[in-house]
Amino acid sequence: MLSPLRPKIEAIVNNENVEIKIRLQQICDLLRENISYYDWVGFYFKNGTKDELKLGPYSGEPTDHTIIPFGKGICGQVALSNENFVVPDVKAQDNYIACSINVKAEIVVPLFVNGENIGQIDIDSNTADPFNKDDEEFLEFVNKEVAKIL
Repeated sequence: MLSPLRPKIEAIVNNENVEIKIRLQQICDLLRENISYYDWVGFYFKNGTKDELKLGPYSGEPTDHTIIPFGKGICGQVALSNENFVVPDVKAQDNYIACSINVKAEIVVPLFVNGENIGQIDIDSNTADPFNKDDEEFLEFVNKEVAKIL
């Protein structure tokens, strides 16, 4: 289910006629529209020299969480750990920032450029425990592709 999207991700990334922000938006839309349990897809990026993340392009319901301090919530923890974070049940997480009452699970994968964690892709799901190793590997692929244009 995820692998047929790889060439589409590559095509979006490689389309130099479209500005980067729009290509990131296209990736968010593609993932949300094609993977049934990806209910919110967005990129967060390090906000300049501040120890916080700033929301970039996303697809899904609007969120109040446009700025996330490092260490807060799942995204803020990934900004510090530099590791993927899969949350099968958000209610079981102490340091979870609720974006919507419908969200049941979350996966966050850091985005590296030249070895530096400059952001992440964040997926919220309204389905309980939907993410597996295939999702992690696919999102790592997405981030490696995105890193080429950042």
